[in-house]
Amino acid sequence: MNKNSPIGIFDSGVGGSSIWQEIHHLMPNENTIYLADSKNAPYGNKTQDEIVSLSIKNTEALINMGCKIIVVACNTATTNAIDILRSTYDIPIIGIEPAIKPAALQTKHKSIGILATKGTLSSALFHKTAKEFTKEISVVEIIGEGLVPLIENAELKTNEMKTLLNKYTAPMITANIDYLVLGCSHYPYLIPQLNKILPSHVTIIDSGQAVAKQTRNILQQKDLLTDTNKRPSLQFFTNTKVTTLNSLLESYSEKIMVEEMDF
Repeated sequence: MNKNSPIGIFDSGVGGSSIWQEIHHLMPNENTIYLADSKNAPYGNKTQDEIVSLSIKNTEALINMGCKIIVVACNTATTNAIDILRSTYDIPIIGIEPAIKPAALQTKHKSIGILATKGTLSSALFHKTAKEFTKEISVVEIIGEGLVPLIENAELKTNEMKTLLNKYTAPMITANIDYLVLGCSHYPYLIPQLNKILPSHVTIIDSGQAVAKQTRNILQQKDLLTDTNKRPSLQFFTNTKVTTLNSLLESYSEKIMVEEMDF
């Protein structure tokens, strides 16, 4: 492991590529390896033991590929497995949590919405964070059942997706939220559709930029930021078809390599 070793990123599928984009934007010279565990998506309806086991599998795969830091670009994996990963491996490990704190601090209506998976909303870490920052705030928590499989199949603009988003945002609109927290790394790809449905005063926030900044901070602290200006190696691996990842990363197609691999 050295300064020019890659940043390793994994998610329960293609959604964490939204986090990768923030990391690459902030640190464009860094080599990266992304694992999309789409074969096991979604993690949100699995048991904690299953989530921990999958997270260990992905972490070890990235360590074996020589990564210098691991980014768990999955809310469900972070909230259920991050403590175990950090106590098991010496490598720096960055997690992702729903951006409850900024929403709670900035809301003027004292009403926020959180759209996340069952695995995230039911986790101890989520409850601890929510309890700490939302004591005097109305919080509408919605499980986005069915959204991840549609995103995994590149069905972002289908009637089924529109129906689900209308259903899940309806109670939030009724509660007059002014912030919507996206608690799944797949969900930023739904922002264009959500903006059409939600009132114009609603601000949508996710954790992507914060995760990228924290990754850079930790690399800086450990003197592991790359010292080269060479064109970086940007590798993506999925254990299912490459179609969806290719479509989501279309604007980077000249720079990236997406491959199918069993892991």
